[in-house]
Amino acid sequence: MPTHEREITSPVDLCTPQGRLNPEAVGWSRTPLHRTHIPGWSRTKRWEYWCVSTPTHLIAITVADIDYLGLTSIYLLDHADPTTPVEISRTALRPLGHGVRVPDSLGEGPTAALGPIRAHIDDTPAGTRLRFSCTTDHGPLHADLLITSPPGHESMSVVIPWSPTRFQYTSKNTALPASGTVRLGEHTYDFTDAFGVLDHGRGRWPYDINWNWGAAAGHTDGHTLGLQFGGQWTQGTGLTENALCVDGHLTKIGEELVWDYDPENFLAPWHLYTPASDKVDVVFTPFHERVDRTDTGLIVSDTHQCFGHYRGTVRTDEGTTLTVKDLNGFAEQVHMRW
Repeated sequence: MPTHEREITSPVDLCTPQGRLNPEAVGWSRTPLHRTHIPGWSRTKRWEYWCVSTPTHLIAITVADIDYLGLTSIYLLDHADPTTPVEISRTALRPLGHGVRVPDSLGEGPTAALGPIRAHIDDTPAGTRLRFSCTTDHGPLHADLLITSPPGHESMSVVIPWSPTRFQYTSKNTALPASGTVRLGEHTYDFTDAFGVLDHGRGRWPYDINWNWGAAAGHTDGHTLGLQFGGQWTQGTGLTENALCVDGHLTKIGEELVWDYDPENFLAPWHLYTPASDKVDVVFTPFHERVDRTDTGLIVSDTHQCFGHYRGTVRTDEGTTLTVKDLNGFAEQVHMRW
């Protein structure tokens, strides 16, 4: 059965003029329809996260403005030889967000960052172009990638309402065709036939929060499949960020997932499933764990992001069951105080 959650089908403001959550904005949509200008200052978080991956390498960029701090981060993983992976991680912090530009709403202009990591993310007639560069211990890094959205391709956008003053709009887009190159020193990574995943976020968050997030994309069982899974942070709100994207068509899953994994051993298999239905029953088997811990006093983050493959079954709203086999993706556990 389709989700019980309210589907939004026309444009709506996320906030009232006073900066509180607009009750009419609570729900989900198949395309980004929320206007996400958030008046005022404090506790507001705005970010763009892109991850572009192939079966042997991936790169991710985050550009964020959290009111009192700007953040730009780049992560590259080359796992073509799993015994000797190449891993690059760079983060730049900018007090009060100086040099970081994140537009109010999706599609309202470029996202950009200056400083040790220079980035420019822009929507063009051909698609979303990601360009960024920085220095690393392996030499200079330069990326130029293009993510396209096929006609009619649907995404998962949802407002999570903790309270009238604490809320989050997230737009997750999976299984987007991507291409381009990344140069690291003298080596060039080819991203032909890659897939892009977008996490676009705008909201006002509690200071202390935990979440799980998992995503994957690829060809399986004769279809192009994108997986979008979340956990912890949505519990008790009446909405989730769970969805399937099959050949560009979205199945929204209103049921909370069970995330069964070992927090003492993140490289052990993870079991994700919907306990009251057969919409999702997959096992995620990691091959690499990224550990990222930050403690600046004001901000504390503890991230365990694992990369690996999904196997199992998922079922669409139309009742079609798909076999998921070796779908390339990630799953993470994050604790934030920010």
